Amino acid sequence: MTTESIDPKRQAILNGATRMFLAHGYRNVSMEKIAQAAPVSKATLYNHFDSKDALLAAVISGLCGSLLQTMAQVTIDSDDVKYNLTQIANSAVDLIFTEDALAIYRLVVAESPDFPELGQLFYQSGPQTVLTQLEDYFRQLNAEGIFNIADPVFAADAFFSMLKGDLHLRCLLSKTLRPSADEKQRLVLQVIDFYMRGMIYAVA
Repeated sequence: MTTESIDPKRQAILNGATRMFLAHGYRNVSMEKIAQAAPVSKATLYNHFDSKDALLAAVISGLCGSLLQTMAQVTIDSDDVKYNLTQIANSAVDLIFTEDALAIYRLVVAESPDFPELGQLFYQSGPQTVLTQLEDYFRQLNAEGIFNIADPVFAADAFFSMLKGDLHLRCLLSKTLRPSADEKQRLVLQVIDFYMRGMIYAVA
């Protein structure tokens, strides 16, 4: 953790913009409303961000970074593959079903047709980071002769797709439906059991 000071005005703007974007969407929020939510003057707001697009990009980048902190802390140093995958799965499920993560997903999908760079930013800041982590782990297992995973990229994608499943879509479509801790735990156990069988049978 660095001791680098954070500009309090910039942080206040980001906090206010985050609340406004997640609550009202991109089109319904003006720079004037964001300045009021911060609260800062419009001159201060434009001194930090020259456009609403730039501000939204900063908000998305910050939210993705915050949500991915837990994933970044997952260690895969253990020799127990099932344990490692369970750790990754638990962190992933805790991440993708949070209120903020679901709200970000809705916002990005809604705004990407008019703001395509936002979709790319979201993908690079979130899903791509997590996928790469798991792909690298699968390559490590191959190199150590533990498994023979023919396509680590597909294997990583399949793993996270199973964790999302139909439940993630239903959560996106309903702001009230989110899995309980027990439901998330059951999901992880089922996916890990199914996935491990596939990995074991795939060994050449």
